Amino acid sequence: MTFQNVTVAGSGVLGSQIAFQTAYKEFKVSVYDINEEAIANAKERMLKLKERYKQDLGASEEALESAYNRISFYTDLADAVNDADLVIEAVPELVDIKTKFYQQLAQVAPEKTIFATNSSTLLPSQFADATGRPEKFLALHFANEIWVNNTAEIMKHPNTDPAVFEAIIDFARAIGMVALPLQKEQPGYILNSLLVPFLEAAQMLLVNGVADAETIDKTWMIATGSPKGPFAILDVVGINTAYNIVYAKGQAGNEQSKKVADYLKSEYIDKGKLGTGTNEGFYSYPNPKYLEHDFLAD
Repeated sequence: MTFQNVTVAGSGVLGSQIAFQTAYKEFKVSVYDINEEAIANAKERMLKLKERYKQDLGASEEALESAYNRISFYTDLADAVNDADLVIEAVPELVDIKTKFYQQLAQVAPEKTIFATNSSTLLPSQFADATGRPEKFLALHFANEIWVNNTAEIMKHPNTDPAVFEAIIDFARAIGMVALPLQKEQPGYILNSLLVPFLEAAQMLLVNGVADAETIDKTWMIATGSPKGPFAILDVVGINTAYNIVYAKGQAGNEQSKKVADYLKSEYIDKGKLGTGTNEGFYSYPNPKYLEHDFLAD
């Protein structure tokens, strides 16, 4: 089972990273998103990624240009998956959106195509029936800033073909990831089982007026030696992603999550402050306050 043509569906912060990293490792990549505006934003993100690859990996301009040239962009799903060996789904973290996407994908993807969800918190078994090919479906979850935080969590559901599971483990390694197989479904996988409660606890402290974002980050950084606090991490993850997670919990009846979701929407999303991708979130970029030499001082 080999992969030559990879489609990434959803070109947001992480979708763009997955596509670029896969192309950088010499796979042919198709990027799908719902309209030309989303595609234009993806191209802009990838131009920024080229600079980060130079800075963080010492990548050459020639290698980066070759990577970019291996990427094609589509707003028609059928065209994007026409010859796909693998589709990596990175659409918004909402059950209805993902379910509808898989129902559409099942109608147009070739029979050979394996589907993988990059969902941060949802289980593959929630969407297996919608894919029309549950045996060829599983989760492949990446951390943000994929080129340096190179984890790939591979999680099967009970009906995933073991050969597909092993093939995706091999693929993850082929694109420069440390493959981390999960033997059982777990909401949040390994990384987000640890990270999401931490980030939500920080957001609760902020929304409930216990302390401001900088003080919370400063506390965590000094006490643990971490280079980033939770709100700096949220800026990297993307505030839209954080909002989608707490919004879903709020809709399920969690009043504290609803309070956080309302706050993120009114104070950040509605104001276009979405994190590092828009150069403003809880901090302003490219020179966030938490990197200043005296941030951890009294």
